[in-house]
Amino acid sequence: MPIVSWPSLQAVWSWGRDACVALYVAAQALLILYSSHRWLVLWRRWRGRRLGASVPPPLAEWPPVTVQLPVYNERRVIERIIEAVAHLDYPRDRLEIQVLDDSNDETRAWAEHAVARHAARGVDIRLLRRDHRAGFKAGALAAGLAVARGEFLAVFDADFVPGRDFLRRTLPYFADPGVGMVQARWGHLNRDGSLLTAAQAVMLDSHFALEHDARMRSGLFFNFNGTAGVWRRACIESAGGWSPDTLTEDLDLSYRAQLAGWRFVFDATIEAPAELPADLEALKSQQRRWAKGSIQTARKLLPRLLRDALPLPVKLEALVHLTNNLAYPLLLLLGVLLLPVQAGAGSVPPALAWAMQLGLVVLGIVPVSLFLVAGQRALGRGERVARDVVAAMLLATGLSLNNARAVIEGLGGPPGEWERTPKVGAGQPPPGEPYAAAGGVTGRAELLLALYFGAAAVLAASSRQWRALPLLALLLVAFGAVGVGSLRASLRAAAGRRVRLARGTG
Repeated sequence: MPIVSWPSLQAVWSWGRDACVALYVAAQALLILYSSHRWLVLWRRWRGRRLGASVPPPLAEWPPVTVQLPVYNERRVIERIIEAVAHLDYPRDRLEIQVLDDSNDETRAWAEHAVARHAARGVDIRLLRRDHRAGFKAGALAAGLAVARGEFLAVFDADFVPGRDFLRRTLPYFADPGVGMVQARWGHLNRDGSLLTAAQAVMLDSHFALEHDARMRSGLFFNFNGTAGVWRRACIESAGGWSPDTLTEDLDLSYRAQLAGWRFVFDATIEAPAELPADLEALKSQQRRWAKGSIQTARKLLPRLLRDALPLPVKLEALVHLTNNLAYPLLLLLGVLLLPVQAGAGSVPPALAWAMQLGLVVLGIVPVSLFLVAGQRALGRGERVARDVVAAMLLATGLSLNNARAVIEGLGGPPGEWERTPKVGAGQPPPGEPYAAAGGVTGRAELLLALYFGAAAVLAASSRQWRALPLLALLLVAFGAVGVGSLRASLRAAAGRRVRLARGTG
């Protein structure tokens, strides 16, 4: 039996080492491309300066509006959202409210009670139920649209609390017949609830106040965010209606509508407060849906978009926008490859090694950090900005494994299950609360990766490869924090299930 010679093993090692280095360089280049896009957003924002759209005058005659509330098992917040929309300041004879309830738990009874109470005082509010949950949220919205009386449709998720003047501030934009959708900025009811919610708020603030605003002002595509927005009915119908073939029905319809020639408006001065996910497992379920759905939408629409006779800047921005979640598997790959790249560090010219690490900082970490800081400054927030931005950077990094899995799933296969994000409502859920997201003991994969990055950091320090330590430290802390947070959330969920079993309700 032939024995593999030492020179052959050396050749295999050399080939593997060079392949890892090449893959590392390629992943870093692509990741820097996505990260450095933040420089472009910041420049567009600086060029536009003033936040928000030009506010139109009130309408002389207010059109009929249907408010749609797609609901699935939202007992802790269902009464709050119904109460909020039932008190919208809008002519009563032109306002219709649809509670699109697909729930299969006690939410049904709470929704019936709230609808009956407001209907008794003259509010035009109806509870619409289906025999199935086909199409998930898209299916519910389409079913409501089929019987809606409104010329315009406002959509709110169950955890939102719109202000009384929401419709009076958004509807005037539709005086322009080319406007198909108006999006408001998300506020945060529980921003100060924990460091986790503060970090989420920072990321969402920049998404709305910088990205949406810059894209609108530059004539680029941006999207309805699934809630806190108003659609022109004709826009939805001419674009082909709500479709369940992706998990981000909002992003999908947004792009189809803009490809059909409709324009969107974003007004950052209109804020619709909402609840942020209160634990890591709830957040991870939300992030999986967003990451997977965006890639599904890219698969579906990018070929059509790139063939369309659109200006090149619009196409390029749409390409980056729809594929932006590819940054998660790229970051994960970069981290995993650090150890073999370190082991073969002698084969990498020192100048190239330093250039790679410096490029990652200047074109990767710095623009993302400034992007998050600029979002806070744009909204006039000055307290705890440094702390919250660091927390947001760590959170986004630690979610890489969760989101990378979703991205890979989004590259092929069926749309999958539309995961609801558990809501807390006022205060914290009591023991046995049946709204936990975790289905088992989670966080172990993130903790294993944290150990891996810790070992890589020890190797880097022992071999005096100081340039690798900043990224390894970021990965170690980020995956460790997310792993611990996920583990704690899943253990709380398991305790709740035991309580329900003991009560005979689970």
